[in-house]
Amino acid sequence: MKIRRIAVMTSGGDAPGMNAAIRAVVRSANAKDVEVYGIRRGYTGLLSGDFERLTNREVSGILQRGGTILQTARNAEFKTEKGQKRGLRRLNEQGIDGLVVIGGDGSLTGALALHEMGFPVVGIPGSIDNDIWGTNMSIGVDTALNTILDAIDKLRDTASSHERAFLIEAMGRNSGYLTLMSGILGGAEIVVTPERPIELEEIAQALDDAYMRGKSHAIAVIAEGAKHKINEVAAYLETHPCGFEVRVTILGHVQRGGSPTAFDRLLATRMGVHAVDELLAGRSGVMVGLDGRSITPVPLAEVISQKREITESYFEMAQILSR
Repeated sequence: MKIRRIAVMTSGGDAPGMNAAIRAVVRSANAKDVEVYGIRRGYTGLLSGDFERLTNREVSGILQRGGTILQTARNAEFKTEKGQKRGLRRLNEQGIDGLVVIGGDGSLTGALALHEMGFPVVGIPGSIDNDIWGTNMSIGVDTALNTILDAIDKLRDTASSHERAFLIEAMGRNSGYLTLMSGILGGAEIVVTPERPIELEEIAQALDDAYMRGKSHAIAVIAEGAKHKINEVAAYLETHPCGFEVRVTILGHVQRGGSPTAFDRLLATRMGVHAVDELLAGRSGVMVGLDGRSITPVPLAEVISQKREITESYFEMAQILSR
């Protein structure tokens, strides 16, 4: 089947660089005389038939913008067989020949469902947690990491000025990638992730050791999905002093926003172009992932059946460098 009209959507949590991927999909498809339609609000928009034509003009000036111009949402109905059939019907009603889905595990699971129903689909990994199997890096990770590092650098200035310990919460309900990497690169005294549960006593001891060694400040980066939540850690340190005054900073959704870095713009652009190439080559049910320096297709069934784990040696590195 010759593909003449495709659609693109963003789903799940937004990530810096999604707009760059949308732009690349639209412009590379248009260059090959393929029409592109954007689906607003992810699978919610798909079920309601919220489609709009995208030309080069509609995606002009979005390369540097964070978030997603197509907006995004989470949708429980599409997880059902009834919802998936309704989504397929909407695509057929619009005359769509292929679909590019940009998002995380849940979004790619939906993409696989459409593929198994016989509809051509290619996925692009977009998740700041960097927990998607089949790619060295997902869209948005580098920008989020740089946002966290910028906050750590600023907080260290005031921490040193007042001899304080800062507890900083980074995003990551199930993955501690951002926490671990920002802890290593930001010079934290301790990192606390869901993958490596650490007891309250160990956190207090690490901060106390920093104080006893004569440090002027201490930084602890704690993932939101850690065993002990950041406010619980702060409460414990009130009754078990570590030498420093303790302050809490929850970075929250500021980590998702902002202009994408050069790395994320390039990664998103390459993935967008390759996704279109995969569809036009007649391939479906794959995600385009970064493998070394190359963008390669990975079966969606493989992607969603596994989770990308953190490299074990990074945990040891974080511990060594914190001393």
